[in-house]
Amino acid sequence: MSSELTRRVLFGVIAAPIAIAILLFGGAALAALIAVAAAIGAWEFFRIARASGLEPLDNFGIALAGLIPLGVHAHFLGLYDPEKFGPLSLSALLLIALLTIVIWARGVEGKPLAAAASTVLGVAYTGGLMSYGLAIWHHQYAFAPATLHLGSFELTVPSGGLLLLLPVFITWASDIGAYAVGRAMGRHKLIPSVSPGKTVEGAIGGLVGSMLVAWVYVHYVLRTAAHLDFSFPPAGVLLFGAAVSVAAQLGDLAESLLKRGAGVKDSSHLIPGHGGILDRFDSLLFVLPISYVLLGAMLTWAP
Repeated sequence: MSSELTRRVLFGVIAAPIAIAILLFGGAALAALIAVAAAIGAWEFFRIARASGLEPLDNFGIALAGLIPLGVHAHFLGLYDPEKFGPLSLSALLLIALLTIVIWARGVEGKPLAAAASTVLGVAYTGGLMSYGLAIWHHQYAFAPATLHLGSFELTVPSGGLLLLLPVFITWASDIGAYAVGRAMGRHKLIPSVSPGKTVEGAIGGLVGSMLVAWVYVHYVLRTAAHLDFSFPPAGVLLFGAAVSVAAQLGDLAESLLKRGAGVKDSSHLIPGHGGILDRFDSLLFVLPISYVLLGAMLTWAP
């Protein structure tokens, strides 16, 4: 086993259980995790943007990307009432602040339009999309504690945590399925100009793996422990799994497009053997908001 693969496996073995625990139990730890990931992801995005010839407002964007998840968490704690100070009003004020900063920080010669646009995109792409993880955890149907039966042992966990793990596990299944099938039988390139290694066969493998994991998780975990299910079973949960896989693969391709356009291989080298935050979370950036929308339309009670 190569040293690179060894570092990758060791990091996964250590980090995965910790990440799952934080996602499951939520609270301040989850908000902090998402905030830190969003801030680092924004830094990586602006690094890519600068390699593309743009000059975003890095410090402003990084801080704002990290603050958005904390603001969402404050809302769910009851510290922020969107009825009194709505998200559209807040977005307008932040946009005014950004354009005001651009006047002095960039001026006419500093490509102010490109600076403002790349900063807004970086903040929305990282802090905005990642914050949907908190919205899923606090889904209105996931308010009662769930009971996991592990043999003779029972574990009470938040049902919102179980719900959030659903798109996360499906995303992992999509990545693993696409990689395994692509390596074993991939022949036809998917979009070689964006990601030369991805194949049509791999994409189908990821789709099938996601649908299978979605059905197993909902049937044996979400339904029995949290009494939550999808409309029109089993078609509803299979459709959800397929949609998450498509979103995950599109998220991966989107980040690959940004990196190839900038001529960089990895978003950074912060994670041993895995590249950067965006390299690991690119799929989830698309998956979380898509999952939130679909759960709002398809999630239902189970007897």
